[in-house]
Amino acid sequence: MANDTGSEGTSASSPSEVMEESVARAFAEFPDDIYAKLFDVRSLVFQTATETAGVGEVVETLKWGQPSYLTERPKSGTTIRFGVSKDDRPALFFHCQTSLISEFRDIYDGQFDFEGNRCLILRDDADDQQDALEYCISQALTYHLRK
Repeated sequence: MANDTGSEGTSASSPSEVMEESVARAFAEFPDDIYAKLFDVRSLVFQTATETAGVGEVVETLKWGQPSYLTERPKSGTTIRFGVSKDDRPALFFHCQTSLISEFRDIYDGQFDFEGNRCLILRDDADDQQDALEYCISQALTYHLRK
């Protein structure tokens, strides 16, 4: 699999900034319900980045055709990708060689569903996932600071 970006991505300090056209097209390909959920998570990524000490500048780009968020200057974290789970639910994907999914599974089993060692699936029936999701995002954005 290759990186589809074709550009360096868009650096953004808040989700209100204009989204790169290729990322917008990837979002537009999601079904409406998944689009809405992941677009909200996008806002949470940028919000969490500004509220979490040590997080580098967040860059929004495409990786493997999926909206992706990574830190630069410094590279404090690991990439978060947005996509759809095998059973067609909104999902966040993390590098499979990190311990993130294992950690999230230990803490949030029952609040999120998981696929393998790289996928956190958002559940419609889970009560307020905001705090738990913010924690997971902050752990990904600071992963290299803790290694």
